[in-house]
Amino acid sequence: MTQRQPAIARRPIVQLVNVWKTYTPTSVPVHALRGVSISVFPGEYISVIGPSGSGKSTFMHILGCLDVPTSGHYYLAGTDVSEMDEEHLAKVRNRRIGFVFQQFHLLPSLNAWRNVELPLIYAGVDRKSRRLRALEALEQVGLGDRVDHHPNELSGGQQQRVAVARALVTEPDLLLADEPTGNLDSRSSADVLGMMDALHKQGRTIVLITHEQDVAEAAERIMRFRDGKFLPGSGVPGHEEVVV
Repeated sequence: MTQRQPAIARRPIVQLVNVWKTYTPTSVPVHALRGVSISVFPGEYISVIGPSGSGKSTFMHILGCLDVPTSGHYYLAGTDVSEMDEEHLAKVRNRRIGFVFQQFHLLPSLNAWRNVELPLIYAGVDRKSRRLRALEALEQVGLGDRVDHHPNELSGGQQQRVAVARALVTEPDLLLADEPTGNLDSRSSADVLGMMDALHKQGRTIVLITHEQDVAEAAERIMRFRDGKFLPGSGVPGHEEVVV
């Protein structure tokens, strides 16, 4: 029997090392993140759950390169993005991270495949390749027969599938889902979580942010966030060697 390779020998897709995020709205600093360290390896599907004000939104912003740490390091697929300027962070967000939000953020004037191709336009991909890749992404999320439909012709669950296809079309290192079922009924929520599970089984690396226990349980590893850090025993591995 082949022995499983120890996690320490693999290169993480995501690695945060002693990350702090501090805001100073007044003379008293607010520590939104307090020395967060975590590794997410290729093909993992994890959920981060915590109450409002726990710091999980700040964690998501750091993970998505929407913000940078006050101190510490964030390695994305081996690249330290902690001190990148906004121009470089924008390129990372466009090409290496796929975002799925609670709000679908679809343009109502565009049909499904044109919504999906948008990240490729920003990346400078030619028109023919954009259409082909957009159609492939929609097929991947089960909407191959809805490519010409506009958002108002789709259900909430189908609109979120279009949003997921848009997140996947750049072949990102990380799929980051922030409350992806927050605007959906229970049936559509189950549909979207089923799609996430299918993408995980295809080898996608997924981090899902939520405050709902049943949504968090869809992932293979649940990590609990409170007071700017992960709680002990919440699915976070112990001390990890920095692999860069």
